[in-house]
Amino acid sequence: MQITPTEIPGVMLVDTAAQSDERGGFGRTYDEAAFAAAGLPTRWPQCNTSWNTKRGTLRGLHYQAAPRPDSKLVRCTAGRIFDVAVDLRRESRTFRRWVGVELSAARRNAIYIPAGCAHGFLTLEDDSEVFYMMAEVYVPELGRGARWNDPAFAVNWPFAPAVITDQDAAWPDFTE
Repeated sequence: MQITPTEIPGVMLVDTAAQSDERGGFGRTYDEAAFAAAGLPTRWPQCNTSWNTKRGTLRGLHYQAAPRPDSKLVRCTAGRIFDVAVDLRRESRTFRRWVGVELSAARRNAIYIPAGCAHGFLTLEDDSEVFYMMAEVYVPELGRGARWNDPAFAVNWPFAPAVITDQDAAWPDFTE
């Protein structure tokens, strides 16, 4: 497994070092010691899965407010997605900047998104499934969001969403 920092502090790419033979393949997707050495959480009290039937489904940008902000490890277990983290930490030198990466079942890669960052993704294929390991449990009253096309972030999505909830489409403009 390889953990690589991105241009946003704390956002990490996690790649599986797969081994293949006549049976197929094997790769480690989580290693407590490697995560601890990289300064990442090693306790994951909740895991979630979202399945998305249509290409162009957008979920996000979501985050959880204090006092229980959430960090997450996100992996695409079927299909492909364009996954985005937006830095909402006011004290960060990368405040309001974003990073995007393609996650896919074929690549077996993941992204770690720290607390204080919003998260969203756009499906690039029909029948894409996303698995989240959460370092904090979900608290509905602390759930927040930012609009996917908010000019404050100017995320360069691969294309406009075809499927999006009314709530995700209507988050107000982000204000500092």
